[in-house]
Amino acid sequence: MANTLIDQFLESLWLEKGLSDNSLSAYRRDLDQLSAWLEQHGKTLMDATHPLLQQFLGWRAEQAYSARSTARVLSAIRGFYRYLLRRELISEDPVCLIESPRLGRQLPQSLSETDVEALLQAPSVVRPLEFRDRTMLELLYASGLRVSELVALKTGNVNVRQGVVRVLGKGSKERLVPLGENALDWLERYLVDGRQALLGEVRTDTLFPGRQGKPMTRQAFWHRIKKYAIKAGIDKPLSPHTLRHAFATHLLNHGADLRVVQLLLGHSDLSTTQIYTHVARHRLQQLHAEHHPRG
Repeated sequence: MANTLIDQFLESLWLEKGLSDNSLSAYRRDLDQLSAWLEQHGKTLMDATHPLLQQFLGWRAEQAYSARSTARVLSAIRGFYRYLLRRELISEDPVCLIESPRLGRQLPQSLSETDVEALLQAPSVVRPLEFRDRTMLELLYASGLRVSELVALKTGNVNVRQGVVRVLGKGSKERLVPLGENALDWLERYLVDGRQALLGEVRTDTLFPGRQGKPMTRQAFWHRIKKYAIKAGIDKPLSPHTLRHAFATHLLNHGADLRVVQLLLGHSDLSTTQIYTHVARHRLQQLHAEHHPRG
């Protein structure tokens, strides 16, 4: 009975929300865990009450599950019992009075300026493919672009004379992002020499093409970033957004305004950029200590 209900719930999620297989598998694992725990207490999913679910969450806390993991599990349980309520298989929602655990917003993993310099130096620029990669890394760090935005760039998106790149970001919102002298220098050299050596006789308007002139995928470039990180001796956890976060963090460390960083990152809401506020606050504390007479 429990498996049937879970199957039906997951099928409704797939039909209504088009969730991925990974998401559906995660929902199944969470609900299977609850079902197994209830069975150990002589109950089924249909017997769950508010006190029982509180006990289940308490058990998870004793097992040292993280608050983030429990929040995800609670989301799955909440959706499941709302589904049962809509189908009138239960008369009241046992989850409605249970609050989700409070989660602090984590600052994304970033790199120090020394780490970034080592990463930028890692490609061997005598090879056309690595010349392209060095230019891409320089552009990423200078502009804070998303990797998906970077690999989608066309030659017409770059204005070397004005020193800007035109980016089509999330929600098809366009923004102009300035580039620093180093990134512009690499870009100019790449456009004059590196790109043609990479393409040969192939014709394409993709700014950073892959092999045979085909557009790169963000996954392919991400694998190349990881390769260069290993070569540079960087053992910190990395993500596809690592250089984007380094861009924002280092700007704030050097005195940039949070709203300027918001515009450069293409965040539509300042609250998204506010994960970096503790960086800005740390910078203000340093300035206060350095310049205030009683600092």
